[in-house]
Amino acid sequence: MVVLPVLFLLGPLCLSGPAEALTAAETLKEAALNLDKPLDCNTWDCKCAFEHQRGCCCATKDMFELEDDSFTRTKHLWFNISALKYRVKELTGGVRVAFKASNIASSTAAGSSDTCFGPFNTNMPIPYNHVTLNHNNGYNPALGVFTAPAAGVYVFSFSVFSQENRRLYYQVQLMKNGERIVGVWENNRQDPEDNANQNVVLELQRGDQVYIELMSGRKLCKFHAENIFTGYMLYPHTNPYIDMYEY
Repeated sequence: MVVLPVLFLLGPLCLSGPAEALTAAETLKEAALNLDKPLDCNTWDCKCAFEHQRGCCCATKDMFELEDDSFTRTKHLWFNISALKYRVKELTGGVRVAFKASNIASSTAAGSSDTCFGPFNTNMPIPYNHVTLNHNNGYNPALGVFTAPAAGVYVFSFSVFSQENRRLYYQVQLMKNGERIVGVWENNRQDPEDNANQNVVLELQRGDQVYIELMSGRKLCKFHAENIFTGYMLYPHTNPYIDMYEY
């Protein structure tokens, strides 16, 4: 039996001091290395332990196969992740859409000292003419209209500010293809100035148009640089069924 010599050698190892234990360990190692009998699956392989191999029993072959299989799966997963990364870059790299525009062109009405945009006898798109960002040229400052260059989900926000010596009287709304989405307004007999803000998330198709509109009979006066219109693409539309089975 292989177990008996090993147990016989372990006895002195456990009862001895540090120096003696080291000598006993060397003896145990030598005895294990000189062992030339075949080991069955129920016996610990001391030679394997001393030589720091990965496995020390009959399960070594199974463990090696498991490691090889895990490595193959990990490598395959890494290739898929890399392919997906380049696919995402391909989809979004050419669709960089964002804009920021501010400052409304204004005029001074006869008999008034206020520089105002409006009032008009019809609803009027607001042409924010100071453009500081316009990736993909989706925003037209001459018209104040953003045209979606690609289908996707977009985020828009706008800030409205007006100051008058008399009653504040403005109403502004965000439009999508001529349809009102959200709006802000002010009818104030006590405060000579005020501001308002709105944010909205919209799903757009290519060619859809979004703009800010001043309602008829209303006006925005003074500090027109405080009126700001911004937008950007949150993410583009893709075909989920194609993407699901492509990799």
